[in-house]
Amino acid sequence: MANLGNPKNTIEILKKYDFIFQKKFGQNFLIDTHVLDKITKAADITKDDFILEIGPGIGTLTQYLCENAREVVAVEIDRMLLPILEDTLSQYDNVSVLNADILKVDILQLVKERNGGRPIKVVANLPYYITTPIIMDLFEKHIPITNITVMVQKEVADRMQASPGSKDYGALSLAVQYYAQPYIAANVPPNCFMPRPNVGSAVIRLTLHKEKPVHVKDEELLFKIIRASFNQRRKTLVNGINNSPELSFSKEDVVEALAALNLPENIRGEALSLDQFATLANYLKGCL
Repeated sequence: MANLGNPKNTIEILKKYDFIFQKKFGQNFLIDTHVLDKITKAADITKDDFILEIGPGIGTLTQYLCENAREVVAVEIDRMLLPILEDTLSQYDNVSVLNADILKVDILQLVKERNGGRPIKVVANLPYYITTPIIMDLFEKHIPITNITVMVQKEVADRMQASPGSKDYGALSLAVQYYAQPYIAANVPPNCFMPRPNVGSAVIRLTLHKEKPVHVKDEELLFKIIRASFNQRRKTLVNGINNSPELSFSKEDVVEALAALNLPENIRGEALSLDQFATLANYLKGCL
């Protein structure tokens, strides 16, 4: 089968099947072999690996994964792509395509059946509007994963690895860094895709922590506090937490907690590190 990283081959296969891009699925297919190599390298794929690919499209990246991994399961939501995938992946016997919405797939069961419950690697070129929900879903379900290597909008990648005090730092930075170590492996310009998106992209690898970097008594409370602190960025942390419909702490509780952490009461959420948020959550847990 022809390498789909070559734009000519991609155009040929799309014409052969009269494929129409679906805006609702945010479809942009990679047409750059260098980027495909970089994704495969960043994911650190070996012949022992079971790979879950989310959003294979026409199978461009899937071909590379099949060449390098033991087994690949590719989950594709668009039924129109199934005959194309059958064609482009016909030479590989180590891949199966699942026509499903990844958010509805029982991935834990899949890992148990196909990989004996051992950690898997996840690779994805996702529609940008659904990147965060999918990544957070993978984290929150505590699926055994070594790393997630994903193509995202450049600004989302920047937010994932941002530090306290920077303009990109927010709830997403903290959530990702709680579960994983982010590393931007490559920046990808719009001309590497068909059709061309309006924004730059980046390949980011999220290596899951073997042990969480902070200790929290109540994970759910930690994330409620983080969300409340960034819901209205211009507000102080005290007001953010006090105004949150998810939380019931008084202003006095929060001021007292900040004082215990030697932090001023007019501080904003963007100034706190993950460690400080964890300490704050543990302190406030005692007020419940």
